[in-house]
Order: sequence, then structure tokens, then C-alpha cells
Amino acid sequence: MLAPVVVAAAALSGCGAGGTRGQAPITLYNGQHPQLTQALVKAFEAQTGIPVKVRSDDGIVLADEILQEGPRSPADAYLTENSPELMLLSQHHLLARLPASVMGQVPRRYSSPTANWVGVALRVDALAYNPSRVARRSLPAHLLQLGQPAWRGKVAIAPTDSDFVPLVGAVIARYGQATARRWLEGLKANAALYPDDESVVAAVNRGTEAVGLVNQYYWYRLRLDLGPAATHSRLWYFPGRDIGGIENISGAAVLASSHHRAEAQRFVAFLVSAAAQHILAASDDFEYPARPGVAPNPALPPLAALRPAVLSVVRLGDDLPAASLLQQVGLT
Repeated sequence: MLAPVVVAAAALSGCGAGGTRGQAPITLYNGQHPQLTQALVKAFEAQTGIPVKVRSDDGIVLADEILQEGPRSPADAYLTENSPELMLLSQHHLLARLPASVMGQVPRRYSSPTANWVGVALRVDALAYNPSRVARRSLPAHLLQLGQPAWRGKVAIAPTDSDFVPLVGAVIARYGQATARRWLEGLKANAALYPDDESVVAAVNRGTEAVGLVNQYYWYRLRLDLGPAATHSRLWYFPGRDIGGIENISGAAVLASSHHRAEAQRFVAFLVSAAAQHILAASDDFEYPARPGVAPNPALPPLAALRPAVLSVVRLGDDLPAASLLQQVGLT
């Protein structure tokens, strides 16, 4: 699916335009899905001639490495799945300010209020469920219900997955530490624990678990891999803008310590360009482009129709309170 779009993007942009033979590479710390990032990097290199060295790992792991490396970090740019990691680095003054020409490509609510990172893609948390284990009419209307005794032995979660931490942060932001702790303690009693969201959605699909908390795109990727006939699970979006359907923002930044800041800035600018956002939309990553006017993968329901819960990136903050609470409860 990606190849024609990558080629088209390069052609439209003028393959190699502005590139220089022998150009020093920039280093990207990548916390996004490697396949999507590979397609974006390939198109950027074709357009600019600037080579990109990619180091992929969990976004939280990479953010922690940048914190440890400080001004000695070899990274020039950082791309990650969740805004709290970017907010954390911003608080430590490790990110460079981006120009208005970059920040203006996506709505302000998807990006840093201090203009040192920009939103690239969006997705929504949801509940995967197996109709053979639980009827749709019996699904919870609110995320916090999953911590109640009625759901004991019916829930799957991946508390060590980097996508679970922002959900905990959203509960803290909306309801406070005490309510979040009670919810997590209830989940600890109720839930089977898995290493990642992929494992959760697979367990729900095969009927091992009744429901599982995941980012929506894991379910779509499972369906793509298995085919509709072998996809026995469904997605449930919490109604009424419940916090269980939080809108997550993936973003990118240039490091303040970068020795190739101009080139890294061109890469981040490319990520929010129309060409790159169309690559994202055509991919099997199943995220919503942050740039207005770029339609998402047609398999996805319209984002507005899902009515996700929306918290500002400032209110959601960094991951530290959520990570601390998960550790205190004994889920990490």
C-alpha cells in the first residue's frame, strides 16, 4: 500500500531537490511504528537528499535516554506516539523551538503550546471485546467501571505498554489521584496482564479474554493480518466523551542539542506536510493524520463520529504521575 504513495510523494516534491551529495545524516530517535517511519524517511530522503539514521525503541525508553544524555544526545530529531513524552522533554528544555511555518500546518491543540514539538498523528483508546464472551449491551459505559468487581476475570490490560501510561494520566487529570488509584487497584484485582496491546487484542480475539483496553489501531492491524473471517472481536468506543476514549497525539521535535538542526527541522516540517500526511493515511498503521484536509485510511470511522475525550496536552502533562501510580499499585 505504501510504495505508490512514497513514489508519488517523491515525484511531486521533486526527487532529490535540495539534496547534497555527501550530506551528513541526521539521527532520528523513533518511538513510532518502524514500518510507518521507514516509509516516511524514505520519502524524505528522496525529496531532500538528506539521509536519516533511525534508532527505534519504545517512545518512553527513548525519552528517558534523551533525558540521560542531555546536551550530549546523538539524536537530532525525536518522533513518538504520545504527547506526554514530548511534554517531559520540553519541561527539561531539551527541545528546540519550531518556526511558525511548521507549527501552522496542524491545529494548535495538537501541538506544544510553546512551539517546540508538533502533532503528527492521532488515535483513540477503545475497548476490544469478544461477542462470544460478552454481549454488546453489557459493555461498560464508563472506563472506571472496569475496576468494579463485576468485571473480575473479564478484562485484559498491558500496564507496561507505553500506550497504557497516558490513559492512566488521563484518569488522573480528570478525576484525581485518589480515584485513579482505586481504579487501578480494581483493575489489578480484575485483569489478566499482558506485555503489550498486541497481545491484549489477540487474546480477546481468540476468546481467552472478554474485553481488553487498547489503542484502536491495534485492532485494525489485527484484522488486516487475520482477515475479516478470522476476526472474532469487535471495538467498543466509550460513549459520551468518556475518558476511556481519550484522543492520543503522536508528535515530533528537534532536539536543542542537535548539530544538524536545520536538517532536522526540515524532517519535522516534512512530517506535517501534505505528502507525508498522505503517506500516513495510506499506510496500514491506522492513525488519523493531524493535518486538516487529509482523509484517514478508509477503514477507520471518522474521528468526529467517535466523539473522543479530549484533554489539552498541558492538562495531560507528562507521564511521571501515571508511572509513579502504576508502580505504587504494583502494576509495573
